[in-house]
Amino acid sequence: MGGGRKKPDGSFKEPPHYHGHRDRLRTRFREAGADALADYELLELVLFRAIPRRDVKPLAKALLARFGSFAEVISAAPARLAEIDGLGESAILELKIVQAAAGRLARGEVKKRPVLSSWSAVLDYCRTAMAFSEREEFRILFLDKRNQLIADEVQQRGTVDHTPVYPREVVKRALELSATAIVLVHNHPSGDPTPSRADIQMTKQIAEIAKPLGVEVHDHIIVGKEGHASLKGLRLI
Repeated sequence: MGGGRKKPDGSFKEPPHYHGHRDRLRTRFREAGADALADYELLELVLFRAIPRRDVKPLAKALLARFGSFAEVISAAPARLAEIDGLGESAILELKIVQAAAGRLARGEVKKRPVLSSWSAVLDYCRTAMAFSEREEFRILFLDKRNQLIADEVQQRGTVDHTPVYPREVVKRALELSATAIVLVHNHPSGDPTPSRADIQMTKQIAEIAKPLGVEVHDHIIVGKEGHASLKGLRLI
């Protein structure tokens, strides 16, 4: 009887059409991996746990229509996610758990090896942590003499297009942690990681204060939805 449930009148009720879809999607993920799935299908897998008795494909597609990509959906602020009709607290929690897991995984890759020899992992971590934030954040990676990560701290949070940064406070914190080098990171919520004149000037100010005190500024990375920019790579520091 196709796995249906028996009703009070003795007849059988067929399971909802989406049950078979869920099984097929899980099987495809298990056998072919995440790369075989579209963004909306991966979102469906996340939403299955929180919404067990509803077809979540329309909801997954609505989320992508609003936010743009899987990464942007899981990184969206809970208040903005709550604006999507049909997305309740438990589903929002599932999305934020995925975001937290992605950040923890990316940070673990950075902590394993010297930062300068695992630069791609550093860039992945910075983008995971900050690229999709709706407000500017200024983060610092503090390194020891072996270029291994001592600490990773968000120093300032700002508005959609400005974060106040105080160069002396940055260097003071590096000295407190006995760091010999730092990597500056911030995001551009506009999506375009191109450094501004203010970004370049602020980086040079920090480097000028830090160098006589034995702290080197290895780089200043700007991340956005459209990629990243390295001030060192662009020869701006």
